[in-house]
Amino acid sequence: MIIALVAGTAAATAVVAVTTPATAQPVDPAASARAAAGKADTLVAGRPQVLQASQHDAFQQRPVLSSNGLNYVPYTRTYKGLPVSGGDFVVMTDASGQTKYTSVAQSSPIGELAVTPKLTSTAAAEIAKAELKTFQSIEGTQLVVVAEEGRAARLAWESTVRGTGDEGISRLTVAVDALTGAVLRSTERVIDAAGTGTGWINGSVSIDTTQSGSNYLLQDPSHTTVRCQDAANNTTFSGTDNVWGNGTGTSKETGCVDAFYVAQKQYAMLGSWLGRNGQNGSGGAWPIRVGLNQQNAYYDGSQIQIGKNRSGQWIASADVVGHELAHGIDDTTPGGISRGGTQEFVADTIGAATEWFINNPNDAPDYQVGEEVNLVGSGPIRYMYNPSLAGDDNCYSSSTPSDEVHAAAGPGNHWFYLLAQGSSGGGSGQPTSTTCNGSAVTGLGIQKAITIMYNAMLMKTSSSSYVKYRTWTLTAAKNLYSTCAEFNTVKAAWDAVSVPAQSADPTCTAGGTTPPTTTPTTSPTNQPTGCTGTNGTDVSIPDRGSAVNSSITISGCGRAASATSTIAVNIVHTFRGDLRVDLVAPDGTVYNLKATSTTDSADNVNTTYTKNLASETANGTWQLRVQDAVANDVGYINTWTLTV
Repeated sequence: MIIALVAGTAAATAVVAVTTPATAQPVDPAASARAAAGKADTLVAGRPQVLQASQHDAFQQRPVLSSNGLNYVPYTRTYKGLPVSGGDFVVMTDASGQTKYTSVAQSSPIGELAVTPKLTSTAAAEIAKAELKTFQSIEGTQLVVVAEEGRAARLAWESTVRGTGDEGISRLTVAVDALTGAVLRSTERVIDAAGTGTGWINGSVSIDTTQSGSNYLLQDPSHTTVRCQDAANNTTFSGTDNVWGNGTGTSKETGCVDAFYVAQKQYAMLGSWLGRNGQNGSGGAWPIRVGLNQQNAYYDGSQIQIGKNRSGQWIASADVVGHELAHGIDDTTPGGISRGGTQEFVADTIGAATEWFINNPNDAPDYQVGEEVNLVGSGPIRYMYNPSLAGDDNCYSSSTPSDEVHAAAGPGNHWFYLLAQGSSGGGSGQPTSTTCNGSAVTGLGIQKAITIMYNAMLMKTSSSSYVKYRTWTLTAAKNLYSTCAEFNTVKAAWDAVSVPAQSADPTCTAGGTTPPTTTPTTSPTNQPTGCTGTNGTDVSIPDRGSAVNSSITISGCGRAASATSTIAVNIVHTFRGDLRVDLVAPDGTVYNLKATSTTDSADNVNTTYTKNLASETANGTWQLRVQDAVANDVGYINTWTLTV
């Protein structure tokens, strides 16, 4: 089912700074957001290596998103004035604007790329149309740079076309190589695809409607884009008595009562639990249209379409409507719709949270998906506590990202259930859930679980994947809560569904700035081939202690080092003036990169140094040597890259 109901690899993601965890909403959220925007712009202006910027890149800040005392500043990128598809990133700050994390989609700079197309936009549009089974309309074509993670950047024409595809209704964005005419990527936008009312699922409910003259509309009076319409003519349901529906599931108006009620309750949940301003983040949502003549429901970027079950009843339950609206939430958080097989589990988590927030006894909260609508006569569509009951995998494997998107939701749904309820079900009549590694997990409750999930979504980039969601949720838990209990539960739940640990994963030690791992003072040697190398293994820097070293061995570079060699250094520290930083050549020659300073009280060393190393042989083991000369502040070498 398109209905988000039948149902990359790690990008350049780095901790830019770490401070004590946020524990409360700021007194003035607007001032906090302004501080975040300013500090993020300052960071970006320095063009740190993590951004993978070329000399032709420019960055555009988007509106700040805030949740539970943390701020997320998204950016888009242009290259020689053209939008970069895949060039997005997010800077996360605490309430004071202190940078805590930066999530970047690109894994390498674009370099030099010609931006004059050989193919015309008209020819590219014709190629895009051919990707559809039947063509209806085209929304436009623009010239872009496609920077897919792990692939060379390409100049492309990007068109969005409407019609039908193999799975039915389609709104497809197609990137066509502007030099060769090859289709580089196709992205489907159709995903899953105070009055009173009586719904066939939710029963008698209270809903806030809009009075228009002598009529009433199924439209929220404060948020006018939250409304329910007849899909036959896209007209908002209206009436003279402000009493809606008759409890019969085949009535479109009754279906709209259920859907509208869920949309308003989800709106309240987003504000109360997550600090989000409506489904679209700007105080609104998308029209919900009841009347799709399919066993289906979907979101396409402009609307929610609600279909029916085999008995002709409109499938507007809390988890279905909540799930479809969640696709819109996913679409309007940084990075757009989640990728790598994660989009359906992401929407399922928000659908489940919506059902639990509503807590309607006619649709009691649980972790089944679509149990009330009985879509095709066989009960629930998915089971979050045991995905295998619907034929989906409970445990993640390397094949999960390439599975059909609804089947790929299994491991993520299982993780979320363990995070919220635990392997024992956490009481309240919820079922036990068998873990993939035989472990026992104690849940955090639905509100904490969805808070962690949503804050991970605010770090999302266009290169999202299961393994990145592991890193993002761990980072969210670490920064949201003042102890490591929540962090440890997130980690245990991912381990329990076999999503592997990542080098970018943080670790948690409560109380102050600590390295992500407890490492020896000398880190393992990285042995790249070529004239550049990176060591991302963390090395603790003892407070007012002896120097520590991080090694890179260069091999296969049969020449002298360059007169313009670069050393990109990322050191996390709460008073960088305490630090002396040196580069030690293979022959023992010491090149000072940074001296100590009693007046430089800023956090962190995140700088690229240029040194004349022409007198040195490139091949050999190079050392980054760091010493903390003054007491009371601690930190660690996060990562460094040497290009000789």
